[in-house]
Amino acid sequence: MLSLSRIILTQFKNYEHASFDFGERVTGICGLNGRGKTNLLDAIYYCCFTRSYFAKNDGLNVLFGHDGFRLEAFFRKNTDLMKLVCINRVGGKKELSLNDVAYEKFSAHIGQFPAVMVAPDDIELIAGGSEERRRFMDTVLSQMDAEYLQKLIEYNKVLQQRNSLLKRFAEQGKTDWPLLEVLDEQLIQPGSFIHQRRKAFTESLIPLVEQFYGQIAGKQETISLQYSSQLNETGFYELLNHVRQKDFLLQRSNAGIHKDDIGVLLGDQVFRSIASQGQRKSLLFALKLAEFELLKQNKGYAPLLLLDDVFEKLDDNRMHQLLYWVCRENSGQVFITDTHRDRLEEAFEKLGTAYQVIEL
Repeated sequence: MLSLSRIILTQFKNYEHASFDFGERVTGICGLNGRGKTNLLDAIYYCCFTRSYFAKNDGLNVLFGHDGFRLEAFFRKNTDLMKLVCINRVGGKKELSLNDVAYEKFSAHIGQFPAVMVAPDDIELIAGGSEERRRFMDTVLSQMDAEYLQKLIEYNKVLQQRNSLLKRFAEQGKTDWPLLEVLDEQLIQPGSFIHQRRKAFTESLIPLVEQFYGQIAGKQETISLQYSSQLNETGFYELLNHVRQKDFLLQRSNAGIHKDDIGVLLGDQVFRSIASQGQRKSLLFALKLAEFELLKQNKGYAPLLLLDDVFEKLDDNRMHQLLYWVCRENSGQVFITDTHRDRLEEAFEKLGTAYQVIEL
């Protein structure tokens, strides 16, 4: 089993210095807006992923007027006690250590403490573009498979080089064919690997999402999901040759796994075109619970589950269905934020589960 027993925040977002102890499996975090509920969840997430869930730039995580931040977290994984320290210094220099041993590569930490976050803006996973759903697949797979993460880093690096080369061709008015072919070869190997892993992953994911959607929605609505990839029908080499002229014209790579998506239908129509807000929220939680379940199966223990402001996003019935599953049918540690302490406590009391509430 994985659990977080304590976290210490120094100069992280709105916290100058604070420490929190977690003695129960289910923790409610309450307080008015602006008190730091989401920031506390984000600090936990940061300790799992070495980055913020919300801020792309680490500088945005530093308390205003200060030069850096420090996070210290104490985890228990099965019988092992583990201390994680993350320090971000002025100028963006970051240090990460586990049990006082520094990481050479931060990517080696991914998957050590698996976690699933659900936040209000995650509805873009349903309503937004394909990039959101690719990021979803990558986040789950990177925690399950260290090789996948390395191949993804490799692919994105080569893709960036290839796009820069295509722009240079247009600027200089001449083409270096041998160099382009070298980059194509370097793109194909990790790209094909990623495609196969995503294909196998979605074969496991899709039935779980459809099952959870039915449970949360509580209605007999038929949704169907499909992994969409240019590589499903054509080999990568043939695909690159086929779109080469288009690549030259648009000065960017138009074929590859960076175009993948997960398509969703409600009945026989595109889900996001006709789905109600309630249906979109139900699908979002179904995706996140499927992520949770796959991580649990892969790791042999449940990941941490971080739920930010979910009471405002679901009606009472959907909320009860969600909380029953995460708090009663699973053994993982759960953190839930809300503005109303009484609402949190009422929900936990109905479930009959032991809990603690932290008021900020």
